[in-house]
Amino acid sequence: MGLKRLFSTGKTTSEKRRDTIPWIPLEKEEQLEEILNRSSTIPQVIFKNSTTCGISGMARRAFESNNSSQVDKVGFYLLHIQYNRELSNEIAYRLGIRHESPQVLIIKDGRVVHHDSHGQISGISLSEWI
Repeated sequence: MGLKRLFSTGKTTSEKRRDTIPWIPLEKEEQLEEILNRSSTIPQVIFKNSTTCGISGMARRAFESNNSSQVDKVGFYLLHIQYNRELSNEIAYRLGIRHESPQVLIIKDGRVVHHDSHGQISGISLSEWI
């Protein structure tokens, strides 16, 4: 068996893309109000991502792999902290959760019901908050 076949998932590139989450870019403070309001209907997720951190990329891929089946049941927001640090700080202040990166915040009924960072992100399954 060749190495390529050994490490292949058996999925084509287009199939792999379908497994990912359609993230909404989180770039403005007004969006935070929308997220908090929508969280009374369905859970909302904020993923604080660092575009220059390999751990952030691995955590995001693991999170997407575990939760891609929830795309119709949850709102997914992606915040790139390099470009939106002030907004990241505002989220930390308003929600009472210390800023980390990478970090996942799960919001329901206007409050954070779960948050994790770094390696713990890969174990998050959203099914218990839906």
